[in-house]
Parts: sequence; C-alpha cells; structure tokens
Amino acid sequence: MGKPRFLLFLALVAGLLTVEAQTFTIDQKRRCQRIEHFGASDAWSMQNLGQWPDDMQRQVADWLFSLDTLDNGQPRGIGLSLWRFNLGAGSREQGDSSYINKGTRTECFLQWDGTYDWSRQAGQVRFMKMAKERGVPRLLAFLNSPPVFFTDNGLATNTGRGGELNLRSECYEPFAAFMAEAVEGLEREHGLHIDYVSPVNEPDGHWNWQGPKQEGTPATNWETAEVVRHLSKALDEHGLQTQIVFNESSDLRCLLGIYKTSWERGNTIAAFFSKDSTMTYLGDVPHTSRLILGHSYWTNTPVDYMKKIRQQLRDRLRKYGAAFWQSEVCIMENDTEIGGGGGYDFTMKTALYVARIIHHDLVYADAASWSWWRACGGNYKDGLIRVFDRRHEARDSRLLWALGHWSRFVRPGAVRLEVGCKQKEDPYGVMLSAFLNGDGRMVCVAINYSDTERQIEIKPSAEWRMYRTSDTEGETLKPVGKCSDAAQLPPRSITTFVQL
Repeated sequence: MGKPRFLLFLALVAGLLTVEAQTFTIDQKRRCQRIEHFGASDAWSMQNLGQWPDDMQRQVADWLFSLDTLDNGQPRGIGLSLWRFNLGAGSREQGDSSYINKGTRTECFLQWDGTYDWSRQAGQVRFMKMAKERGVPRLLAFLNSPPVFFTDNGLATNTGRGGELNLRSECYEPFAAFMAEAVEGLEREHGLHIDYVSPVNEPDGHWNWQGPKQEGTPATNWETAEVVRHLSKALDEHGLQTQIVFNESSDLRCLLGIYKTSWERGNTIAAFFSKDSTMTYLGDVPHTSRLILGHSYWTNTPVDYMKKIRQQLRDRLRKYGAAFWQSEVCIMENDTEIGGGGGYDFTMKTALYVARIIHHDLVYADAASWSWWRACGGNYKDGLIRVFDRRHEARDSRLLWALGHWSRFVRPGAVRLEVGCKQKEDPYGVMLSAFLNGDGRMVCVAINYSDTERQIEIKPSAEWRMYRTSDTEGETLKPVGKCSDAAQLPPRSITTFVQL
C-alpha cells in the first residue's frame, strides 16, 4: 500500500475524516399543506387515570398539554393541540355481559330510560378540562360504537355479525340525536366545546371487531354516509357549529381501494368525494368538508413501501380535492424492525421509528393533522406515557418527547415548506422537514436515524435555537444551543431548529 493510501486508511480508521455535510434548502415560496394540529386520545386510560391523586394527574396533563418551559428553557410538555375524547357506548354499565375486556369498556352519558347522566365518564371529562386549561385549542369526540341501546345485538361489539353497521335500521335518527345531545351537554354541563365529532371508527377493518376485545363495529360506505347525514341534521337542530369528520379508515389501503374487505367498505376517498357515487357522496353535506381521516397502521414497513403508498394517497387526494388527517397509529406486530408492539419501550428505538412515520405522513401524504393512538398505555407500545394503574404511577418516554418535536413547535396554522437536498433522502439516515408558523418563524425537524454523527447545513441561513431528544440522560426536548446554518446531529437523535 502506497504512503497516500496508507494515510487515508489511517484517517478512516481513526475517524478523522468527516462525512460530507448534507445541505437542505428550504423553498419558502413552495408551500404545501396547512397544519391543523397534533394529537392523541384518552382511550381507555383516562377513565381510571382521571381518578388518580391530583399531583400525578397534573404531571401527566403537563407532559401532554403544557406549553410552559422550565427554568433551563426545556419544555414542560409536548403541547398537544388536539385531544381525542372517546365518547362511550355503555359497555361498562353492562359489566361482564358486555363481552368486552374490562379495561376497554366505556360508560355512556345516555341511560336506559332516555335521560342523561353527566357525571359519567368523569375521568375523561377531567382530562378534557385539564387539556383546555393548558391551552389545547381543539377537542374531538370519537365513537367506536353506537350506544348499546341502539345496536342490533344489544352490545357495543360486533360479535356474531357480518360487515354491516351494528345499528338497528330505525335508530339512525336516535343515534344522531345522542351525538348532538352529548356535544351540547358537554358544553352546557362542563364548559367543554367539542370542535369535531367522528361517528365511526375503522368501519372498513377486515376483523369486523369481533369480541371479546373492545367497542367497535364495521360499516359500509352507505351506512357511514347515512350516519353523517343524520348527524348533520341533528347538529343543525341543536344549533351547533361542530364539524363532522370521517372515515377513520383502518388502513391507508382502504382509502385507495379494496383491502381485505368487500367493495361496500373500500375505495373510501372516491366513495365520499366522487359525484358519481350518488348514494355515498358527502361533498355537499353541511358540517363536513372535503376531508378524510385514516390510520397509518400496517403500512410502515417495508420502508420503501411506506413512502410509495403515501405518495399514492397524496395523488388520490389531490384528484378529488380532499385533505387528509392521520388520526391514529401505534406499533403493531408487523413493525418487526423494532420487535413489534409487545412490551413497552422507553428508548429512542421506538421514538425514532415513530418519528420516521410522522415524517412520511407529513411530507409524502400531506397530512394536515397527525395523532398518536393512546396518550397513556400499559406494557405495550401504544402509549406515549407508560402508566402503572395499581401504583398510580406514570413514566414519560422518548416516544412522548419525539412527538413533541412537531407538536410543541409546529403550531396550528403553520404551513409545511418544500425542502430540497442533492442527496437522496435516506430513511435510515437523515430526514428533515420544514414549517412556517403563523408568527413568521420557521421550524425544521431533523431526524438522524443512523448510528453515526451527521453534519447538515440548512439554507437559507438563519439564526436557530436547537432542541434535542436522544438516549443521552436529560435530552428530552432539551435546548442544546444555537446555530446559523451548520449543525451536528448526534447518532440516533431528533433535533428541532426554531428560528430566532
């Protein structure tokens, strides 16, 4: 080996040569989707957690909702801007005869005699109030099932039925009236304004929600459209301005075609927004907009497919002039890169995996809203916060703070900006997205998925304050200094750049 080559070899071995910096150029003239909010849901933990000692409730609420900062400049919480409230169907009152696992049963404000008990769902109501106290601007009520009084089998689960809505044919109007009464009652009795109602959840799921497990029902596109039309009328009759959102599809593939289900429950974008779909068209229904909700489960691996299907979704949405909210996701068994959903993970392993999903949903699917599934969960990768119910204890995780890189700094009304880079984006390396907040300041979120330090440059130059999350002790949205354009990204880290 000649001397120059030998010296080069020694430099490589010693790590003295640095990888070429990646330059990301923000195009402020190319503005993409408007960001509405980032959120999570109260299912099912808050019905218990809302009865815990006040100090622990406040700690959890601060982690999720607070926009305050600590004395060292570190955010107190991740500043969620949407809180999803599970409006219950009454399986909890049925007890073991509900055929639903005890931990996933829910109360219902409506009683058998037709009156309402507004003291029910007390823990969830408490957390909605704490969310509003900490500045969360939007509340959404979602239903997994109609109240048991209206269902075809008298249950909030679909056990023993096919792929149709578990709702008696004469109960569309009473079901709609219940949702409107719940919205009105929450504001009248508790001072909680519900901005959105999502009346069906995963109606196209091929599993059909067969118990014992949790509340849920399938629905055909026609049935969903009928529920939306009746709800729109009921909201008008109550003088409410609440918006209706749908379809909470279980899989992005159901939005685009037929996936493990029948044609009556597939192709949902076209079904609701093509005028040729005369029986299911919802483009002109009051209290709705050209907006579809879907869940990012099952489509996050392989990584190249994750990008491809989101690009397909973006193109289909543009064809029909519709917007998209990614309204629910957590780790499932097919997410084998991080060992599937079993067993809670407090580390960057899950946090980075989810950060990559967020990046792809925002950048390639043009998601205008992004929500995680459960805010709090048990020994499974479905909670931002790990709770121990018997001990009344809760622990934060790197996953919680990873979401905070967007939710805390990319505020409602921001727009995503196009970002260019000469190097091809590496989903196992560096990914960067950029946003312009309503106050005129830019925010960039950089993910370094790799095991090595990476250098980046952001153009045009600006003065940035940096916040970082990594497995390093104390680095949970920690302020780590300022820069102008060049910055080092530590291995396995997320860094947010906030323009000064």
